Amino acid sequence: RCHSFSNNIYKVYTMKLKSLYTGALALAVLCLTSCSDWFDVSPKTNVKAEELYETPEGFESALAGIYILLTDDDCYGHDMSFGLIDQLAQLYDRIPDGTTDREAIYQYTQESQGYSTKARMAAIWEKAYNVIANTNNFMKWLDKNGQRVLKNEQTRNMYYGEAYAMRAFLHFDLLRAWGPMDYQAGKQNLSIPYRVVADNSKQPRLTAEAIVGKIIDDLKQAEQYLAFEKNTSLSGSERRYRLNYYAVKALQARVYCYAGDAENAISCANEVINHCGLTLQTSNSNDPAQFNEALFAINKYKMSDRFSSYFAEGPDFTTQYWVSLQNYKRIFEAEGNERDADFRARRGAGVYVYDGVSRVITRKYLKNDQSIIPLIRLPEMYYIICEMSPLSDAPQYINNVRSHRGISRSNAYSSFANDAARTEALSKEYRKEFYAEGQYFYFLKHHGIRTLDYSHEANTDAIVTMNEQRYVFPLPDREKEYGWTDEESNNTSND
Repeated sequence: RCHSFSNNIYKVYTMKLKSLYTGALALAVLCLTSCSDWFDVSPKTNVKAEELYETPEGFESALAGIYILLTDDDCYGHDMSFGLIDQLAQLYDRIPDGTTDREAIYQYTQESQGYSTKARMAAIWEKAYNVIANTNNFMKWLDKNGQRVLKNEQTRNMYYGEAYAMRAFLHFDLLRAWGPMDYQAGKQNLSIPYRVVADNSKQPRLTAEAIVGKIIDDLKQAEQYLAFEKNTSLSGSERRYRLNYYAVKALQARVYCYAGDAENAISCANEVINHCGLTLQTSNSNDPAQFNEALFAINKYKMSDRFSSYFAEGPDFTTQYWVSLQNYKRIFEAEGNERDADFRARRGAGVYVYDGVSRVITRKYLKNDQSIIPLIRLPEMYYIICEMSPLSDAPQYINNVRSHRGISRSNAYSSFANDAARTEALSKEYRKEFYAEGQYFYFLKHHGIRTLDYSHEANTDAIVTMNEQRYVFPLPDREKEYGWTDEESNNTSND
């Protein structure tokens, strides 16, 4: 069972850690590959939870292991970031060998030609709930042993805050994937279970509205526990490798925007912008992944080796996530000389261009000294305020990001005639800004965008038509075997 979890055994994953000091408190965090003061946590497996959670190091190792799980290929190490989620948004032109129809990726109920979409979706579901189970187990032991073993109150608060945030973060992405296409119209639709217990009991699927409520509750708890770092700048801080206070506020803004709560979305986004200590970059030549804007990012161990089949400088395009030169110019609005485009699309900065074959790949995971995968970045806060503000106020926020990216003021938006014009402008910016980061599909779904256009190398246009069946992921077969169906009657109880 994908929701089951052993209470007797807790796996501690081999990991690299680095010391981070917050005040006088030393905390283990995922480290940079360039750090020289690494230390190894012993790769213990089959350690009984009763033993693991008897020491501060055990708690530290368990929490670090949860972050390590996020980097798995079935999680944000591939398919929940630049992999399947971005393929579904048609951001790449590379399709698997032997595949003749790029729309085969939307075959969710049978094995799709080349894409293996059904199996990959099932793996995402299982991995996400596995991480949630580990997080719930961690919280259970915090309740049981935390006060006795972790003498420092700030340490306990930090661990609780990160755990509540982790649980909310994962459930929200599960909701965005398996929840309704139109939240306002489908908020009473059954979506996913919200697991808060560390056992193998069956938990009911809840309505999308109920899930949003539980996510917000968890994030409010996280905010309270992490309030001690409210006045701490994230600039240069390795707290960005962990779910910190401002990552929680940014996630709140993301959730409130999804739910249509403009007042709270704007308030949270403004707090992040004004107080997190990060600023929008004006160059990415040495930082294509824009880590300097990252509110939360995860470290992919040995990234260059593990991502070589997806992003690498070389002539083999069988497995790499490439886009045609023509399509790249359309996506990044670089129709003239791409060397003069904004830095997200500039050669040697945002992208690598293969002139001989007219193909392009992003440099986000090619030139990435920190080996990070960004999960929440500062520009999103500006886009959220743009989306949630009155039309008359909206342009300044999208223009702020565009100007930092090198787009001249002469090309700034002066006004939006209507909501559709604003959504179109935001769609273009989300597509450019979060290319290969797994966010654009959710934007398309949230706004009910029905057509995805792309250009063939033969200079002809094509359209992928999207609908509810393509935006809403079906339950994995194993969940249906467990007793759930996509059409089951409404049941909002939750023990």
